Amino acid sequence: MGSRGIRALQFARWLQRLPEAPAALARRGFSAKPARAPRMEYQDAIRTLNTLQTNASYLEQVKWERRDPQVQLEAMEGFLERSGLKVEDLDQLRIIHVTGTKGKGSACAFTERILRNYGLKTGFYSSPHLVQVRERIRINGQPISKELFTKYFWQVYNRLEETKNSKPVTTLAYFRFLTIMAFHVFLQEKVGLVVLEVGIGGAYDCTNIIRKPVVCGVSSLGIDHTSILGDTIEKIAWQKGGIFKPGVPAFTVPQPERPLEVLKERAQKSPCPLYLCPDLEAFEVDTKPLQLGLAGDHQRSNATLALQLAHTWLTQQGYLDIGEPKVPWPTPELPGKKLVPLAPAFSLGEPMIKGLQETVWLGRNQILHHGPVTWYIDGAHTTSSMQACVRWFRHVALNEEKPVDGSEVRVLLFNVTGDRDTAALLKLLLPCQFDYAVFCPNFTEVSTAGNAGQFGARLPHRLRLCGIDQAGICAITIK
Repeated sequence: MGSRGIRALQFARWLQRLPEAPAALARRGFSAKPARAPRMEYQDAIRTLNTLQTNASYLEQVKWERRDPQVQLEAMEGFLERSGLKVEDLDQLRIIHVTGTKGKGSACAFTERILRNYGLKTGFYSSPHLVQVRERIRINGQPISKELFTKYFWQVYNRLEETKNSKPVTTLAYFRFLTIMAFHVFLQEKVGLVVLEVGIGGAYDCTNIIRKPVVCGVSSLGIDHTSILGDTIEKIAWQKGGIFKPGVPAFTVPQPERPLEVLKERAQKSPCPLYLCPDLEAFEVDTKPLQLGLAGDHQRSNATLALQLAHTWLTQQGYLDIGEPKVPWPTPELPGKKLVPLAPAFSLGEPMIKGLQETVWLGRNQILHHGPVTWYIDGAHTTSSMQACVRWFRHVALNEEKPVDGSEVRVLLFNVTGDRDTAALLKLLLPCQFDYAVFCPNFTEVSTAGNAGQFGARLPHRLRLCGIDQAGICAITIK
């Protein structure tokens, strides 16, 4: 075995001895206490949750339901009513609804942090989670406790079980259940507002059951989930614009011309006013350059979307002294051209400036140091987001020359889900100059009784995909 092979074997053995990544992530926002056996009620809730329809089978069902798209929202409404809520109950939540292909989670995180700085009790629903499912449902920026999760899980689950038909038309899926549960949590815990991130698409997403959000936002658009949303960016834009509601202001970041036209058409049909967010530089005229808590130049567009969403929400709720627009608001209707008017920038108060600076969103351009190992973590999963990830990694990790003595080893740890073109994504990573690549399935555990069956069936498939990824990067590097 050559020296590179020996170093690889030594690295692999050493990697196995490291504490699990969740423990490292814990030090950046989650409990850092040693893992103790949680209450059995919580374990039972997680085990039962994992027996619900898996994400993969849910996506297959969504594809089938797209033949009659209204079926999905009707099914969601039925599940909501069986759980003890009506759609009109959700009007109380004063929701900010956000969709997009890239950056919607980051935009939501910026928005939530800004509004929390105004003394508001915030609710935040997002997906997916990194370590624990409780991360999807947050109050004041923190995942709900195990006690609260357990309480509301069994409350909702038992109500749905008690009202179950013998022949349900639509299966209760993992994401649907958590969305309904989140609504119960936010209503009963009396949050002041909810930042609601769309799961997939927009028009027929479970979150789009809401009727009266305060404001809507669309982050950067791209190609993803093509088997569900369509195989062109125009079709995807049509799905995303489906969250627009009559009379509810909506904002979007700069988009390619054709999908921007589609968003404009969706807004006109709703009808609702749609505005384009200005560049972040427009907010920096009267202040120092804004510092963002999230790394990467691409976060600047997410930050300006968050500023507009937060400012509009505060305005709609009657807040004063939140920054006057620097120019008058344009009319949203421009005759003759399918252009989207530019929203004016406004002066930023301390809560907004600090909100942008203090935002934390784990797993996005994140650096973790653990002993001699530095982890560079990002969830890029489209070609454009992977390009942004590579730019960030090269900027923060490749500024210095690599030691010639072999003391530094660069290892790619790669996982992908869904029907994405992994070869195209891996090709973009070549400039990162990795020495080794590790391909892994996206399972953290397979041993619990409640999920062993579904994981056992899928694990061989996932391992085959890892082999395909391995062959793909070998072919790319050989060329």
